[in-house]
Amino acid sequence: MSKTYLVTGVGRGIGAELAGLLLERGDRVIGTVRKPAAAALAGRGARIETLDVSDSASVAALSRTLDGLAIDVLVNNAGVYDARQALGDITDAAMRDCFEVNTLGPLRVTQALLANLRAGPTRHVFQLTSKMGSIAENSSGGAYAYRSSKAALNAVNKSLAVDLAPEHFIACVLHPGWVATDMGGAGAPVAPLESARALLKVMDGVQPSFNGRFYNFTGEELPW
Repeated sequence: MSKTYLVTGVGRGIGAELAGLLLERGDRVIGTVRKPAAAALAGRGARIETLDVSDSASVAALSRTLDGLAIDVLVNNAGVYDARQALGDITDAAMRDCFEVNTLGPLRVTQALLANLRAGPTRHVFQLTSKMGSIAENSSGGAYAYRSSKAALNAVNKSLAVDLAPEHFIACVLHPGWVATDMGGAGAPVAPLESARALLKVMDGVQPSFNGRFYNFTGEELPW
């Protein structure tokens, strides 16, 4: 049976590939972009909505637009990376920007669309995080803004998982791999379509035991 997915950040990269795969198999897709430039997906049947996850007013507007629409699966994919990684180069503005998009953004969107998710039978929420947000796996340092914003996202998701468990939600965080996108760079070993296919396989196989946990795109559980 087809489901309704809302995927943030479908203008390019992993989000665009994931939305395309969902459309190919007959699912309904609501894709969000900061600028209305995802004509290819719209032409393939996706519903495209403008959204800036760092802007509370934009998130509230999306909530009003989608009022009464049941959503089965929310994929918080939109994210940013700050290239200033070395100690001494980090700025307050860089830290704030990463937290606004990578941490507060998914929380804003999930909170704003709770009524839509409650109206659907599936109630799945996936946050695209990063292994760089794993404290246990940080052996190279640097990337202060990105690492800390993704670690904070993991903590946010854990609380969502606990708070929404009585309503039979499943909320987990997924690492998409080091992907050759504008963010990951051309030298990354995983192609966007490869990542999207693997992520979708993990999402399709989700069980209640996944709630509040951290998984690689290849399916194994990752350390916090």
